[in-house]
Amino acid sequence: MNIYFECKSGISGDMSVAALLDAGADKEKLIKTLDSLKLNNEFSYEITKVSINSIQASDFNVIIPSHNHHHHHEHRNLDDVIKIINSADMSNSAKELAIKIFKIVAEAEAKVHGKNLSDVHFHEVGAIDSIADIISFSVLFDDLSPEKVYFSTLYEGQGFIECAHGTLNVPVPAVCEIVSKYHLPIKITDNEGEMITPTGAAIAASLYTAENLPEQFTIEKIGYGAGKRKYKNPLLRVMLLK
Repeated sequence: MNIYFECKSGISGDMSVAALLDAGADKEKLIKTLDSLKLNNEFSYEITKVSINSIQASDFNVIIPSHNHHHHHEHRNLDDVIKIINSADMSNSAKELAIKIFKIVAEAEAKVHGKNLSDVHFHEVGAIDSIADIISFSVLFDDLSPEKVYFSTLYEGQGFIECAHGTLNVPVPAVCEIVSKYHLPIKITDNEGEMITPTGAAIAASLYTAENLPEQFTIEKIGYGAGKRKYKNPLLRVMLLK
């Protein structure tokens, strides 16, 4: 079995998790892993179905209690995140993928902010929702264990977004660093706002092989992952191929 990520509506961590769940990855395995995290009740999560442009999609939503928003991630660095990943109830291969994805994000943040890797405190990139997204994705991808992975061009919006660092151009600097370093194909669309998050770009970078889809294939299953951003069609589609 192979897997194809169709990123014509961008890619983010939560969209990727939701799409794999929708394609049939083991939900119970995911719940077991998330429930094993020793994070002092810093988050909860919901797995639901939503309709986007009349298409039923899965939605993965990490919920941060309001009292944690300004305190839970300010002093977490890469070593802290790796300890969290290694403490989780998940396979070694899933842990390796999660650490690989987070290191890609961390290296991009370090480059953008002119810091050593060990000195990066991730702000929203290292927030609990991103940790939960990356661990969840890694568990589900490991559960599917495809032989080959294919990606479409990554489609991105334009304009500006507001974040912890202030007003940033889209694509945001960390995304630019990742797509540049890993030679990811990218296309700027007319959509206003962010379609590729640093987590989404890091997921693509961690698995990207530049291999083209075969001329013919059969589609065994399709998964739709819902995005939270307000643009035309916030859906990540994944296909399981034979």
